[in-house]
Amino acid sequence: MTTALPLTASQRVRETTNSLIRPLQRDLLSDRPHAVAALARLRRGAGKDTSQVPDLWGLIDIGPLHDRPQDGGRPFTEEQLTRAEDAVHTALTLWALHQQSRGHGMHQSGTHPAHHGLGAAVRRLMPPGEIAEPVRKRLVRAGTAPDLPQLAQRLRDLVLLLRGQDIPLDYALLAEQLYQWQAPGGRDTVRRAWGRSFHAHRGPQDTPQAGVPSPAASPEHDNTADKDAP
Repeated sequence: MTTALPLTASQRVRETTNSLIRPLQRDLLSDRPHAVAALARLRRGAGKDTSQVPDLWGLIDIGPLHDRPQDGGRPFTEEQLTRAEDAVHTALTLWALHQQSRGHGMHQSGTHPAHHGLGAAVRRLMPPGEIAEPVRKRLVRAGTAPDLPQLAQRLRDLVLLLRGQDIPLDYALLAEQLYQWQAPGGRDTVRRAWGRSFHAHRGPQDTPQAGVPSPAASPEHDNTADKDAP
């Protein structure tokens, strides 16, 4: 008989985010008033720092982040807790923006990060077998964001594009990666994951693209203003 290992800090962020979004998404799709109201409040925080939207304080129960893990793992340090709270806040508010006016769940979790990550979702915005450079550059800009608030804003722009084409995203995985992104050396890890996810995705007519640069390795910036309205 084997004993399950305690969850890592980033895995706890992922599990907490999933446990928050799933029942809310279920109730929202059932048109329950409390979920509709919560979505509207959460949506206003998309792309913003937690401190800018005090209306969201207490809306979502992030108590599990503060509790001592029951699996024997270590509790968060104060610094880790701040990162975790910011990661969950960012993921939930982006999901709320993504879910607006959609008739099916925009949060879809999976067991294979490369197939359900941000890179794969962005790749689905493109025609099969082609690389849409303006869209790719938006992913690159997200990967090269200098801080979490700007990363959240650039992710917001991508989420608007995903919403326009009804492309779901694993927001629990995104929260885990946002937590990792804030840790020392974490940005490179997350950029690699997004780049790998982008290149791993295969649509019905996709074939491997020779010579296509990875978003993780591309430093260019796209300063074109986003024309999509929320």
